[in-house]
Amino acid sequence: MSQVEESIEVDVPVRTAYNQWTQFESFPEFMAGVERVEQRTDTLTHWVTKVGGVEREFDAEITEQIPDERVAWTTVNGEAKQAGVVTFHRLRDTTTKVMLQMDFDPQGVAESAGDKLGFVKRQAAGDLRRFKEFIERRGQETGAWRGAV
Repeated sequence: MSQVEESIEVDVPVRTAYNQWTQFESFPEFMAGVERVEQRTDTLTHWVTKVGGVEREFDAEITEQIPDERVAWTTVNGEAKQAGVVTFHRLRDTTTKVMLQMDFDPQGVAESAGDKLGFVKRQAAGDLRRFKEFIERRGQETGAWRGAV
């Protein structure tokens, strides 16, 4: 298993950053390689990704979700093996630190090589930068799910 840890400060309140992160179907707007995310139930999402020419489909289960604090997941079905958590930390009334921690199992020679070269770490950092741009440009979330898991 490999690990990635990245964080970024976004200039929106915790509630806004968290609410946007619960809108999984909007992830293709700021996550490179994410073609589509379908919210199937409150705790199950279906992902289609294409990274480095490799297409993957998988399901991810939300294993923990605490409003304004954290969203944790693990894959449960499909071609990708990963688990992670995104946490939200209030720095000031209008500034939030978003922290991503993810464990993943590279599949095959190409993914293993990409992992060793830091591709996943760079992609995670880029996704967080694009999330920052997305939410700061909007100034408000596109929706919210305030339930707890």
